[in-house]
Amino acid sequence: MKAAVGIVAPEDVTWPVNIGAAARLSGVSPKMVRHYEGLGLLARVSRTDSGYRQYGAADVHTLRFIKRARDLGFSMEEIAELLGLWQNRRRASASVRRIAQKHADDLAQRIAAMQEMQHTLQHLIHCCHGDDRPDCPILDRLAG
Repeated sequence: MKAAVGIVAPEDVTWPVNIGAAARLSGVSPKMVRHYEGLGLLARVSRTDSGYRQYGAADVHTLRFIKRARDLGFSMEEIAELLGLWQNRRRASASVRRIAQKHADDLAQRIAAMQEMQHTLQHLIHCCHGDDRPDCPILDRLAG
């Protein structure tokens, strides 16, 4: 069964896999796999005698977790905290909820700020004649 176009389902894989396969299976680039490992989000993986990284199913699962969290806009610090909670079976779901709620609140503030910027720009665009005259309220506003 295919999880997505170009991504092989983990049960069809012979473990361990190299970084390219881990990247394909998780949906992140090899560069990001190395980056997450460097940040400590992904535990150091074993290496072959020639130095190539080898990733197991748990590593790919962790990479998918990180990708989904990034897709939701969580910061690396938040992802590190969420990973710790995910890996701790004694966690309190209240801790996870607190992180998610703070992130949702931050997103709401950023959306409101962006909507205000959009409203201001739409107003300035409406005020601009957009003709051959040099007068431009957009530039006047930017100039302060």
